[in-house]
Amino acid sequence: MFARQFIKSATKFSAPAFKYTPARFITFDAATQPRIRIGSTVPNFKAPTTKGDIEFHNYIGDSWTVLFSHPADFTPVCTTELGAFAKLQPEFDARNVKLIGISAEPVEKHQKWIEDIKDISLEGKDFGYPIIGDESREVAYLFDMVDEQGFKNLNGGIVETIRSVYVIDPSKKVRLIMTYPPSCGRNSAEVLRVVDAMQLADKKGVVTPIDWTVGQDVIIPPKISNEDATKKFGEFKEVKPYLRFTKV
Repeated sequence: MFARQFIKSATKFSAPAFKYTPARFITFDAATQPRIRIGSTVPNFKAPTTKGDIEFHNYIGDSWTVLFSHPADFTPVCTTELGAFAKLQPEFDARNVKLIGISAEPVEKHQKWIEDIKDISLEGKDFGYPIIGDESREVAYLFDMVDEQGFKNLNGGIVETIRSVYVIDPSKKVRLIMTYPPSCGRNSAEVLRVVDAMQLADKKGVVTPIDWTVGQDVIIPPKISNEDATKKFGEFKEVKPYLRFTKV
């Protein structure tokens, strides 16, 4: 079945190094398009990056990971986004979160693009995280990063990947997906906020309300009884039987 979708051996690997050979789809069948959902195990793949060749699951290791995609290098919105994430990298590092970008162009072009990003956003400081080269759009396909028109063009024509963000936990599970149109820049602070929220939820067994930020009250899940909530959290405020706030 996959022979109908890809040129055979579209990406060739050899141990310990591998050779990346870009290719394009021969045919496309929407019924076999991989589905990435919250709770899915993130697809594994090998690819070249600006920091060397990686196998994605090994790259994740025991860390959280934020993967974010771009349609092309030297594009204005994406240039600002990569710079913003680079400036926030110390904050992600402090939360055991690895950053990794992806753009549907070769690594050699990424390296030149990084110089622009450093000049524009980092005052010449180091650009710390890798950018995947996905010239063949194979990774974009695995992650369903292609918009509706892109689907129609997979058998021929221009295919532009959409701009998505995937937050992945150390068990390699997708925990959050955000997808943006070409005209709208992403919010890097929001990505950091939701990482805080999910890590707190995992650690304390709570959920967070709208616009929550670190230090604000959290919500006790309805499955926890009032008695157990008192034992676990101490005081809490009951607004409705199903809506109880507490501090952690």
